[in-house]
Amino acid sequence: MNATETIRDYYEALRRGEPLYPYFAEQPDVVKFGVGERLVGYDAVAEGLREQTRTTDDWTVESDALRVTERDGYAYFSDSVFMSWTDRETDHEYAFTTRWSGTLERRALGDDAEDEWEWLFVGMHVSTPYVDG
Repeated sequence: MNATETIRDYYEALRRGEPLYPYFAEQPDVVKFGVGERLVGYDAVAEGLREQTRTTDDWTVESDALRVTERDGYAYFSDSVFMSWTDRETDHEYAFTTRWSGTLERRALGDDAEDEWEWLFVGMHVSTPYVDG
């Protein structure tokens, strides 16, 4: 799977309510900024994503402008994404037009140079545009 396919697969996993933490590198300097949080380190990212999966339902994720640049061993991306979901605890629906950007690194799945590779997020930033109104 290339970097673009990995990002699209992440969106699909979010829609299906599947675990998202396996898409992130298990390292202490990985970072994820969400609409309302800043998570630093794999343990914090994994726990934050587990909690998100546990407490939300009915995700809509509509990518509008995915751009990915892939280089030798790393990739960076940006996107405009409409997202909506329901908070299970309050039964409140949220909807945002968001901006995504991030960086991925290519990692070997095993010790052999002939092994398969995967792309993992090492940084992700999701934000909403400021609207003065």
